[in-house]
Amino acid sequence: MKIVLITPAGPTARTGNRIAASRWAGILRRLGHRVRIAADYDGTPADLMVAVHAWRSAAAIARFKQCHPDRPVVLQLSGTDIYHYLTADPAPTLRSMELADRLVALNDLAWRAVPRRLRSRLKVIHQSADPPSQPWRPSTRRVVMSVIGHLRDVKDPLRAAEAVRLLPGTSKVRVEQVGGAYTAQWAERARAEMKANPRYRWRGDVSRAEVRRLLARSHAMVISSLSEGGANVISEAAVAGVPILASRMDGNVGLLGGDYPGYFPVGDTQALARLMRRVERDPRFVRRLRKAIRARATLFDPRREVDAWRHLLKEVRA
Repeated sequence: MKIVLITPAGPTARTGNRIAASRWAGILRRLGHRVRIAADYDGTPADLMVAVHAWRSAAAIARFKQCHPDRPVVLQLSGTDIYHYLTADPAPTLRSMELADRLVALNDLAWRAVPRRLRSRLKVIHQSADPPSQPWRPSTRRVVMSVIGHLRDVKDPLRAAEAVRLLPGTSKVRVEQVGGAYTAQWAERARAEMKANPRYRWRGDVSRAEVRRLLARSHAMVISSLSEGGANVISEAAVAGVPILASRMDGNVGLLGGDYPGYFPVGDTQALARLMRRVERDPRFVRRLRKAIRARATLFDPRREVDAWRHLLKEVRA
């Protein structure tokens, strides 16, 4: 099939949606299809559209269906679609969802945000991660808490930096953050935090290889987001066997499971600080985290993601 894959332009070339779209394009090509990635639909004939983000891709989806009413659209619902735009600006988001033949979500609890009449179209495809290139060997000089992701409001990106301030003076916990700032204000806040907080370092945008090196020497990875569709960094950490400290909300729980022991309430700095201290001082707690992570890691096997897309395309072609 000829497939057009729509992924709207973001503030950087390394947004989560863009990275996911590039990986999916690779999967679809491996399955024998011709794939063109575009920010919008220009009318070029295609047998199928795969669109990322219901709200941002609304015009492209409508245009494709107008040109090809009998050809299928597969829509990947982003976190901002289901946890923001469905209430903040529902009309274009719902219109995209209604036009789509299949909806793809990235976490097991996303169905709770999808209107009941559309849930039969929903399929969960977990984002995969390749096996790590180096084994997990946490730093022996300090207790590294990594934060991986762009600095933007929904990520609550400085929560770990604020939490590490609460630890005793004897603590060796340090927070290392990577990811570009979406705005100049976030960049300035991160720089100001570094000046005021010697336990925090922001390194800006880095390569994927450097992200994996950071994970390999981290004692834990912190994801403090206010909402998530299904962060691929959880897949990366889980496959690498790195403990995760995660805010308890659907996007994280839908990947890690309801009984995962490393949650803290969204925005609760003190609770996160307590988890950091436990990672530093309690080897049994770290073993519990790693055991729980290993139990979920099979969800993020690349072969599983490829098979999910193969079955989905068979459905829409049928």
